[in-house]
Amino acid sequence: MRFPYAPFIPRICAGLLLAFAATSMLSAEDVAPVEHDYVIHDYRFVSGASLPEVRIHYTTLGQVQRDAKGVVRNAVLILHGTGGTGHQFLIPNFAGVLFARGGLLDTTRYFIILPDNVGHGQSSKPSDGLHAHFPNYDYDDMVDLQHRLVRDGLGINHLLLVMGTSMGGMQTWMWGERWPDFMDGLVPLASLPTQIAGRNRVWRKMIIDDIRNEPEWNHGEYAHQPRCIVDAAHLLMLLGSAPLQWQKEAPTRDEADRWLATQVSSRTAKVDANDMLYYIDASRSYDPSPALERITAPLLAINSADDEINPPELGIMEKLIPRLKHGRYVLIPISDQTRGHGSHSWPALWQAYLKEFLSALR
Repeated sequence: MRFPYAPFIPRICAGLLLAFAATSMLSAEDVAPVEHDYVIHDYRFVSGASLPEVRIHYTTLGQVQRDAKGVVRNAVLILHGTGGTGHQFLIPNFAGVLFARGGLLDTTRYFIILPDNVGHGQSSKPSDGLHAHFPNYDYDDMVDLQHRLVRDGLGINHLLLVMGTSMGGMQTWMWGERWPDFMDGLVPLASLPTQIAGRNRVWRKMIIDDIRNEPEWNHGEYAHQPRCIVDAAHLLMLLGSAPLQWQKEAPTRDEADRWLATQVSSRTAKVDANDMLYYIDASRSYDPSPALERITAPLLAINSADDEINPPELGIMEKLIPRLKHGRYVLIPISDQTRGHGSHSWPALWQAYLKEFLSALR
C-alpha cells in the first residue's frame, strides 16, 4: 500500500471531542502489564567503552501470536521520550485510548513492548553507581539495545509496528533504516528525521553546560542534586508547553505561581543530574537524513503545530518526507485540545490517522 505524501492538516470534529470524553472513563487498569529485566553481557558501546552487564527493563502487555511459519504478527514496540520510561504509556490518556478493549492496540489482540531505554527508568544508568564513569551512550546504542531486547530477549522475529514519541519518535526513524524488513509499519510522533541543530541543539547544549559547569556537580560526584536540575526543568517545561493548556490550568497570577511551584517540585523529585546529562547528550550524533531511502516500510509521521521543539515553520518534514517510498506526514493544527510537544501522548488527537494506517497494513 502506497501512502501519498502530503502535509495533512485535519479539522477538529465532534468525533475527536467524544474520544477525549471516552479517555476520562478508561484507565491503565484495563490492561495487565508484566515487567521483566533483560541483561546483555559484555556489551560494547559505540564509543568503545564496555560494561560487563547492561540491564534493560521492560513492560509487556498481551500475548504473542505467530502465523503458520512461526512469524510474529501482532507485536508492537513503543519507544518513550527523553527522560521518560515505558510506564509513561500506561497512563489513562494513552493506555485508556489505545490499549483498552476495543482500542486500536487492544491488548487482547496485540503484544505491546514498552522498554525503559538504557540511561532511563529501571534500566542501567549512571545513577546506579558509575556516575560520570558510565559509558557515553548515544541513540545508536539505545536502538541496538532495543533490537537485542526484542530479537534475543523476547524472541520476536517481526514487528507489526514500531512507534515512538519525541526521542522514541527519532529512534523510530532509525529502526526503519537499520532493519527495514523487520516491521510492517513505522509511526514516529513529535520528531524530525534530521540532525539536531538550531534552537533544538542550543537548548540541549544549555542544559549540558549548566550541569557540567555547576560547582555542586563535582564531576558527577555530588553530595546532593545540584541546583541546575531546577533550571533544566524550567527550560523543559517551557519547550514542551502549550499556552492554551497553561492558561486553563492557571488563569490568574496567584494560581500560576502555585502551579509553577507544584510542577517544579514534582518534575525534579526523582531526577538525577548525571542521568539527565547523559540522556540529553545522547542525541549528539542523531541524523537519519542521509539514509532515509533505506526506509521501505510504510511510515506515518505525526507532529503538532504548537510543538516548540519541532516547529513546523522550519519546513524540514516537507523537504524530507518525499524521499520515503511510502511516507505520509500529518500535522495536527493548534486547538483547545493540543498540548504542544506533549500532544504525542494524547492519541485521541491522532488515533484516526493511526487507524487508517493500521488498516492499510493488513
